[in-house]
Order: sequence, then structure tokens, then C-alpha cells
Amino acid sequence: MNPIRQSVCFGNFLRNGLSAQSLIESAAQIGYASIEMLSEEHWTAVFDQGLSIACVVGHASLPDGLNKRANHDRIEAELLANIDKAAARGIGSLIAFSGNREGLSDQEGRDNCVEGLLRVKDAAEAAGVTVCMELLNSKVDHPDYQCDRTSWGVEVCRAVDSDRVRLLYDIYHMQIMEGDLIRTIDEQGRWFGHYHTAGNPGRQDLDDAQEIYYPPVMEAILRSGYTGFVGHEFRPKGDPVGALRNAFRVCDVGR
Repeated sequence: MNPIRQSVCFGNFLRNGLSAQSLIESAAQIGYASIEMLSEEHWTAVFDQGLSIACVVGHASLPDGLNKRANHDRIEAELLANIDKAAARGIGSLIAFSGNREGLSDQEGRDNCVEGLLRVKDAAEAAGVTVCMELLNSKVDHPDYQCDRTSWGVEVCRAVDSDRVRLLYDIYHMQIMEGDLIRTIDEQGRWFGHYHTAGNPGRQDLDDAQEIYYPPVMEAILRSGYTGFVGHEFRPKGDPVGALRNAFRVCDVGR
């Protein structure tokens, strides 16, 4: 069994005076395999350190997403352009968003997301790039966001029926909405194309002050057959490099 390939969500760790170059170099020294969710101006610096870019955001915007037909032309154009760009640079995944409900029923929002994703699935398959709709909590951080439950997101993926349309399973967000993380990964892991971490409550370090015990969660991810990246998306309490070093240790399973 190969170890979890860990990734750094770039913007969360640019603090306390840490420069972009220092963050990238520190991540490589710690043993990270990827930096993700960063603007194109930094891509070359990541590749120069021998790191991958696991994923980038595929379209604007988070609250105004695929669940509204009026957005489909715009989002299709943005996703198609970013699919081409990702394929050219070896970036495996793009993040997509359902958008906020704004009165839409679960069925209508689901059907609209399916329609929007069907417009780009052929291009994603041809390019070998996975479009991952992100699961987010609507209780604390993203009120009214529609893709806030695993079951709803899986229904979207089943309907699109493409190996290149999956979910971004954010462990922090789903701990808030559902809990039962390990059982969910065991039963639904085939639908997850990327993972994010953070401590709950507070969306901070993966330390003993938060409630998620990450090692067995990582074991479940490996057990599911997942071979992609797990990105750390928490806000460090103190030194960002120290927090990344600890997160890497906590999640370094499978060796």
C-alpha cells in the first residue's frame, strides 16, 4: 500500500510573513507531493521544486454555481478553458461548485448541476482531467450552499455517469454536516476525486484540540483504493510551516 500523497492548499498558509517561494520550498522539504489552489503565476515555482499541482478552481463563483441554468454558458466556457490549461500543465483536477440554493429544491438543483456537468464531461474525459464538485457545510461556513450532503452529490455523479466527474470530499465540512466519516468513505469512496482536511471546530490545525482523529480516516481513504491527493485546507494557529509539518506527520499513513 502506497502512502497518502499530501498537498498544501496554497493561500491558507501564506501568513506570518511567509513568502510564496518559502512556502513552496518548505512543502517540498517536508515531503509534500503537491501545492494546490494557487494562481498561475506560481505554477512554475511549484514545478521547479519537483511538486505536482493537484487541483485548481475551475470556475467562478462558489455561491453562484452550476445549480442555476442561467450560469451554464459562463461556467461551461470557464471549465472548458481550464480543462485545456490543466491538461497542458499536468494538473489532474478542477474544483466546481453547486452554488447556493436560493429557493431551489434538491431535485431542481441536482438536475441543473447534472445538465451543466454533462456539457463538459466529454472534454474532461478526453483531457484526462477530473471535475470535482465540492461538498461544503451549509451550517457554519457556507449558508445555503446546495451540495452539502454526500448523498446529494453522489446522485449528481451517478446521473452524469463519467469517471471524470466526481466529488471533492472535504472532511472538515462533512464532519459538521454528517459525521460518520469512515463509513462514508468506505461506502461512497468511489465517488470522491479529491479530499480536503481541517480540524473541527475552528477549521484550524490537525491537533489534539479538535475532534477528528485523522489517521484512521486516512486509512479508510487508502482502503477505498484512492490514489490521488489529500489537500490540507486549514488555517494554522501559529507558524504555518510547523503546522504543515505536523499535519504531514498525522496523515502520513500507509508506509
